[in-house]
Amino acid sequence: MFGIGIPELIIILAIVLVIFGANKLPEIGSGMGRAIRNFKKASDEPEEIDVSSSSKSKSSSQEDNSHSS
Repeated sequence: MFGIGIPELIIILAIVLVIFGANKLPEIGSGMGRAIRNFKKASDEPEEIDVSSSSKSKSSSQEDNSHSS
């Protein structure tokens, strides 16, 4: 139904070239590549929520604060 062909891509590229200029295109491309890479990396990693370790670190940091006072 919704397909982008070669003519549409050329028109979009021409509009982007006019708006941003030729000097900014490499920066935009590398920024988008980094964003996509970070998104893929974040979506592949499992969520690491460990409630027990955070409560231990809070109690140990409270003990450190009480000893240093």
